[in-house]
Amino acid sequence: MKRRNFIQLGVGAGLVASWPSLAEPRQLPITADLIYSQNSQGRWAGKASTHTPTIEIDKTDGSTKIHLITAHEMNGYDHYIVKHVLLDKQYQFMAEHLFNPTQENVARSVFTVGNYTGLVYALSLCNKHDLWLNTTEL
Repeated sequence: MKRRNFIQLGVGAGLVASWPSLAEPRQLPITADLIYSQNSQGRWAGKASTHTPTIEIDKTDGSTKIHLITAHEMNGYDHYIVKHVLLDKQYQFMAEHLFNPTQENVARSVFTVGNYTGLVYALSLCNKHDLWLNTTEL
């Protein structure tokens, strides 16, 4: 075997062996400087109550609705919640709601997730105070 082919085979095998399985839950790369939460407020200490999304679950008629509310001012484009994002237990995108701060006074979203069960991650993005996370089990 030529040396170049051997090196390519070794590098390729190493990449495949280290690639995470899509069937396994991945660890969300949360750092105090990237994603904030009630328990990890980082440089925005004291902002959690107005930036962490509140999750309410409504299970009726065999379907589940997730209500997200962020108790944050919607002060035009100066300071507002940009959007809510919902991720599943594999951190895969489920849904999002973009806000228009000139028309919406409250950062409130409703997502229908059908029969989904497991963890959900709710994200709230503020244009000044970054990305905030909350989670619950359905």
